Amino acid sequence: MEPLNQYTTLARYNRWMNERLYTVAGELTDEERKRDLHAFFRSVHGTLNHLLLADRAWLARFTGDGELATVMASSGDRIALRSLDQELFADFGDLRRVRRETDACIETWVAALTSERLAATLAYKDSKGNRHEHPLWWAVSHFFNHQTHHRGQVTTLLFQLGRDPGVTDLIAMLRQAAPGT
Repeated sequence: MEPLNQYTTLARYNRWMNERLYTVAGELTDEERKRDLHAFFRSVHGTLNHLLLADRAWLARFTGDGELATVMASSGDRIALRSLDQELFADFGDLRRVRRETDACIETWVAALTSERLAATLAYKDSKGNRHEHPLWWAVSHFFNHQTHHRGQVTTLLFQLGRDPGVTDLIAMLRQAAPGT
């Protein structure tokens, strides 16, 4: 599979899995979602916040659109991304709303990628202010890998809270999309 098709598939998988995990997390009480289960970002809510924050930070780097390095609160205020463990939203409904918006943005951005753009150099500063330069495809591959890594953590946390998110395999999504295979 060529990289452009692969990234399109991974963007679809990202949306699919986020919707599944948010549906299961939505069955939890707010206390359960925020319970410190000693994960790197403490809780289901903390890990979902981190994923959203990291996705928006990468999208801002990829697109050069500084608005993506912020989120819109339901009050209409813009919240700037400051740290990798920042709580963007205490309210799960706001977190879910902006997650959906971000997933749509990811799919739109990936759909416009070209092979030339993927091969071009991406220059950016990380959250500590260190400058990096490398081909865009390195960062895009990291972007999708990072999502999968932390969604795996969320899956484990959901199991610890007695919830089963079901099958999380990429191939399960692909089979659903291609009946008869």
